[in-house]
Amino acid sequence: MRPATQVPHGTATMTRGMVLLFAFCCGAIVANLYYAQPIIELIAPDVGLTSSMASFIVSLTQIGYALGMLFLVPLGDLLENRRLMIITSVVAIASLLSAAFTDQPNVFLLISLLVGFSSVSVQILIPLAAHLAPEESRGRVVGGIMGGLLLGILLARPVSSVVADHFGWRAMFVIAALLMAAISVVLAVTIPKRQPDHSATYGQLLGSLWTLLRKEPVLRQRAFYQGCMFATFSLFWTAVPLELARNHGLSQTQIAVFALVGAIGAIAAPIAGRLADAGHTRIASLLALLFASLSFLPAFIHPVYSVIGLAVTGVVLDFCVQMNMVLGQRAVYALDAKSRSRLNALYMTSIFIGGAFGSSVASAVYEHGGWLWIVIVGSAFPLLALLRFLSVSEKRTLATA
Repeated sequence: MRPATQVPHGTATMTRGMVLLFAFCCGAIVANLYYAQPIIELIAPDVGLTSSMASFIVSLTQIGYALGMLFLVPLGDLLENRRLMIITSVVAIASLLSAAFTDQPNVFLLISLLVGFSSVSVQILIPLAAHLAPEESRGRVVGGIMGGLLLGILLARPVSSVVADHFGWRAMFVIAALLMAAISVVLAVTIPKRQPDHSATYGQLLGSLWTLLRKEPVLRQRAFYQGCMFATFSLFWTAVPLELARNHGLSQTQIAVFALVGAIGAIAAPIAGRLADAGHTRIASLLALLFASLSFLPAFIHPVYSVIGLAVTGVVLDFCVQMNMVLGQRAVYALDAKSRSRLNALYMTSIFIGGAFGSSVASAVYEHGGWLWIVIVGSAFPLLALLRFLSVSEKRTLATA
C-alpha cells in the first residue's frame, strides 16, 4: 500500500486500483447498516424487544445514518476528508462493540442509532471519488464504487445470517468491529488527503443545505425517486426473512443463500454509470422505476408465494434500486462540484429516510396482513415515484434528471 498524498483540487487520480479500493471500503462500511436486518428475530428476544418492535433495530440504524449524512457529511466540503473518515470509523468500532455486549432493549436501540450515525464515512468517500475523477468517466467511476457499496449492502445479510446461525448474533457485531478497525488502517495509509477550499463556517454550511435543496429541482426529483425506491427495498429485505422462516421453514443459513441471490442486482451499478456517461439517464430511470413497480408480480402469479418467486422479486428489485441510485448520483454530482458533499448529504439523507420508513413499517405490515400486504405496500412506493417521474414534463429538467 502506498502512503497517502495531498491531492490538489480537480486532479484526476482515480486509477482502477483506487476505484477497487474505494469500492471495498464503501462496501465494508455500509454493511454495518444491514447486519442486523436478517437476524432481528434472534436479537429482539435476547435484548428484550417485542416482535412488533424488532424492525425498529433496522429503522433506527437507518435514521442514524440519515442524521449522520445531514450533520456529518457536509463537513466533507469543509474539513480534510481522510481525517474525517477515520474519526467516524473509530466511533463506528466503539458502537459495534457496544452492540455486541449490551442486553438492554433501550440501550441497544440507542446503539443502533449510533451505528448508523457513525457509518457515514462511505458518503464522504463517494464524493471524493467524484472529485478526483475526470468528467468524461465520472459515471463509470461512481458506478464502480457504488457496485462495491451495493455488494456490501447485499452481502451483509447472508454473512450475518451464517455467522448468527453458527456463532450467535453477537459474534457478528464483534467481527464487524474488527473489520472496521482494518478499514481505518486502510483509510489512514492509502486514501489521498483532500483539504476542501470551502471557506464557510459549519453553521453556514448547514444553512446552505436548504438553499441547495430549494434551488436544485434535479436534486429534489432524484431524492424523491430514490427515497421511494429505497422504502420498498428496505420493506422487502426486512420482511422477507420473516416470510422465509415462518412460512417456508428456512434456517438462517438458508436465508443467507437466498440473500446471496439478491446480490446479483449489484451488477446494475456499473451498467448505470456507463448509461449515464452515454446520456441515457432518462430512459434508464424510466425502466428502473417501471420494473421496480412490477417486481412484486411473481407473488400474484404464484399463489403460494414460492421461494423462487420471492427470489425473482429480490433480484429485479435490487437491480432497479441500484440502477436508479447511481443514475441519481451521477445527475446530482454534476450540479455543483464545490457542493458535492452537501448535495450527496441531501440526496442520501432523503433516500435513507425512505429506507427507514420502509423498514419501520415492515414488521407491522407483515404481522397484520402477511406477505400480501407487503406486496401491495412494496409495489406502491416505486409506482408513486414512477408517476412523479412521468409528471415532470419540462424538457430540460427531464433531460438532466
